Amino acid sequence: MFNFVAKHKRLLQFLLVLFIVPPFAFWGIQSYEGSVTTNRVAEVDGQAISEQEFGEQLKQQQDRMRALLGANFNAAMFDTPEMRARILDSMIAQRLLLKQAVRGNLAITDEQLREVIASTPAFQEGNRFARARYEETLRREGYTPAMFEASLRRDLILQQYTSAMADSGIASKTASKQIAASRAEQRDVSEYMISAATFASKVKIEPQAVQAHYDANRSQFLVPEQIRVEYVVFSSEAMQAFESIGEDEIKSWYESHIDQYQEKEQRQASHILISVKAAASDAEKAKAREKAQSLLEQVRKSPASLGELAKKHSDDPGSASKGGDLGTFSRGMMVKAFEEAAFRLKAGEVSGLVESEFGFHIIRVTGIKPAEGRSLEQVRAEIERELKKQRASRKFAEAAEAFSNLAYEQPDSLKPVAEKYKLAVQTSGWVTRKSAPVQVLNNPRMLAALFTDEAIENRRNTEAMEVSPGTLVSARVVEHRPAASRPIEDVRGDIVRQLTQKEAAALAHKQGSARLEELRKGNARAVQFGPAKTVSRDDPKGVSSESLAAIFRADRAKLPAYAGVGLPNGYLVLRIGKVTDVDIGEAQLKNLQVELGRAAGTQEFQAFLAGLRANAKVEINKALLEKKANP
Repeated sequence: MFNFVAKHKRLLQFLLVLFIVPPFAFWGIQSYEGSVTTNRVAEVDGQAISEQEFGEQLKQQQDRMRALLGANFNAAMFDTPEMRARILDSMIAQRLLLKQAVRGNLAITDEQLREVIASTPAFQEGNRFARARYEETLRREGYTPAMFEASLRRDLILQQYTSAMADSGIASKTASKQIAASRAEQRDVSEYMISAATFASKVKIEPQAVQAHYDANRSQFLVPEQIRVEYVVFSSEAMQAFESIGEDEIKSWYESHIDQYQEKEQRQASHILISVKAAASDAEKAKAREKAQSLLEQVRKSPASLGELAKKHSDDPGSASKGGDLGTFSRGMMVKAFEEAAFRLKAGEVSGLVESEFGFHIIRVTGIKPAEGRSLEQVRAEIERELKKQRASRKFAEAAEAFSNLAYEQPDSLKPVAEKYKLAVQTSGWVTRKSAPVQVLNNPRMLAALFTDEAIENRRNTEAMEVSPGTLVSARVVEHRPAASRPIEDVRGDIVRQLTQKEAAALAHKQGSARLEELRKGNARAVQFGPAKTVSRDDPKGVSSESLAAIFRADRAKLPAYAGVGLPNGYLVLRIGKVTDVDIGEAQLKNLQVELGRAAGTQEFQAFLAGLRANAKVEINKALLEKKANP
């Protein structure tokens, strides 16, 4: 049971959104009563995906990518119809898979869920689970514990189900051996490069050729339509700077949330588990008890021997190899019987036999850390930031509609909205239909709005758009440049260089092909090859994919073999002088067989998912989905 954590830590990079798994009692958590909108983005076998759920999924995808990419994050990539459709497809697939998992009676126990949460670094302080940090982290992300735990339970069930299917693929040992041998096969290869640069001086580009290239490729020399814009940014984050939090408010918050700043008593313990199956007979249970009692007597005679006895006899795979060490834990992290026994003991004491749903435990407490609390002074800055954030968020939500209305009602200038909300009117560099030099403008909806006839000809404010959570932007065009072709004289030099490179490469290819033909006819002195190097498909030693393909297409029965590869910068002649078959170890073969099996399992899983989708009744509200992309 205790090794479950290590297998699932990678799942806890914040989960997407609450679906349909019901919440449960965990640390006495309250029930979640979420509001449900009647607008349905889709319906899967009669089960709705609401507009609210879809919006939350989109937001959380953005939040995850923002955390991953930092300053490189671009919210615009999530604001396209294609991305929204992809996210909705993912939600539909999860609904279908979860339905199948529930039918198959797959479940995640409360104990498993506790272990996953308690072992998550984001919820720990000093490598130990801290409930206050857990609840604070969830609160910052907009979750209640019940919401998060229900979402986590759902995702673990899905992971259990999809992993079982994806890992079910089978690759034969014979096929795996053939593929492994092909990948490991080594070939000694020498190279001779005929560079296009050596032919450049022989190339003469006539004026008429330049003109013809210019006429045939005018789109390459087009300067796109451009605009410069003024814009204002209204955000909840900026509003925090104007908030002032009084000492009484900070103290009141601290007192009413004192549990968040208290760390529970921690225990460190080691144990021996003699497991008992759930369906064990009375005789089997009695035999397990007898074994556990015998071990307990040995531990009581020599408490320090518990570690060695755990390595030899404990049925807990997660702790046995570590001498039964379970690390530190607080109340609520272990099953009830184990917890009650561990928290009754003093440091160094050994329990009697403790019976739980897993079997019989022998517990020795090896350390105790008393409960600790952080003082008001220690958390003052943290509380002040939280209160400012909450207050600014409320005011932003209240003011967002008024901000949007003012930008719309006074469309000829951004000054009124800037003055009312104490915002700076900023000016961008040149903006095209595809991109903007300012992140808040680099949004497909915003760019589309700025390039409408009304925005360009009438210089009207755009509507206020939410370009990221808690950030509204309105902009107006102040300068416009139509699309235009660059004069031929401005690009003549570039064209001459392009045509020269192309002609020089053609001459290099011609010479290379001739040399290759001589080599194949037996004239080994046609070129002077460089030193040989040994390459394989697994270890190409920097050889390009085109060259590697040519090397391994060469007939190994006729050595030396020759091959040629035409490249943009010349022609590469290759000499394959030796082929070596490499023995494949059993471990390597087994790893490849597993890899190929997983690839096959993944294909089977995709086919299975496609079958579920084909047999399900899925209805998508395209109008609402498009509305979300173009509100």
